Amino acid sequence: MPTAPRPRALFALDPVHLPALFPAPELERLRELVDIDPELVVRDFSRPEAAEALAGAEVLITGWGCPRIDAGVLDAAPRLRTVLHAAGSVRGILSDGFWERGLVVSSAARANALPVAEYTLAAILFAGKDAFRLRERSRDEPLPPAPDSGLAVGNLGRRVGVIGASHVGRRVLELLRPFDLSAVLYDPYVDEAGAAALGAVPLALDELLRTSDIVSVHAPDTPETYRMLSRERLALIPDGATLVNTSRGALIDPEALTEELVGGRINAVLDVTEPEPLPLDSPLRRLPNVFLTPHIAGSLGNELARLGGTVVSELERLAAGLAPEHALHRAQLATIA
Repeated sequence: MPTAPRPRALFALDPVHLPALFPAPELERLRELVDIDPELVVRDFSRPEAAEALAGAEVLITGWGCPRIDAGVLDAAPRLRTVLHAAGSVRGILSDGFWERGLVVSSAARANALPVAEYTLAAILFAGKDAFRLRERSRDEPLPPAPDSGLAVGNLGRRVGVIGASHVGRRVLELLRPFDLSAVLYDPYVDEAGAAALGAVPLALDELLRTSDIVSVHAPDTPETYRMLSRERLALIPDGATLVNTSRGALIDPEALTEELVGGRINAVLDVTEPEPLPLDSPLRRLPNVFLTPHIAGSLGNELARLGGTVVSELERLAAGLAPEHALHRAQLATIA
């Protein structure tokens, strides 16, 4: 019995990412499922070779650097039925016409959340030991502090306040379970039963800030969350507490945060900032109570293969007649990153 022809697919992303997203084993799996030319990676849909490929494409495999899929692209791709995004957010690449045409889109956001959550767990545990400040102190005091030195450190019973039950926030709560920590959650879309299922106690945002030893931000960057940690709310965080941000800098008032950190009242682990990157003369680059990293929490290096593997797994589901496991719907755009 003849086998069904493989659907035609097209890469639409920055080609620099392709080898890491689809190393040889994943690329081989991919090519068993779709008819795709790995040498043709589109960054500009207006180029002649792109237009020709679009005309026959049934599947677009997108990622960082993908051009916007606007009305012109949709008109040039009459056979297109699926977009599989080997990255997180799709908000920047999909036009309204995409949804109106009823196309299917899947995102690897959940896979990209895993390294962010791992980074966050490490930050939380280090913060509980006051590792960042003590590292700075050890430059001048080589001897370690005595176990009974009276330092306000230790992870036993620390309260961790998680803001946002996003993919990352949920994974962070899952990773926290083996530890003797107390987790609380603020998310207006999660009720008490939902929070309990995640291993957390639901709290209003102000109460979470007021009572947490470590506050970790995982809400999406939307108009509703812009500057959600205002000057007044930052002031609620207890003295000596640590703020961890792996979401987006726009969620926090940058001037107020800088003032709090320069004053030394609280500590911070910041993988994202506003602006990003910070100016070279920003005081946050030199403060002993700030641990600053250059937006590295998300997938890097060999972690990118997990994103490509997610795309291949979605194609396997489609080939078996199943819906994508990570499909997105238009209504979700208001509440996701």
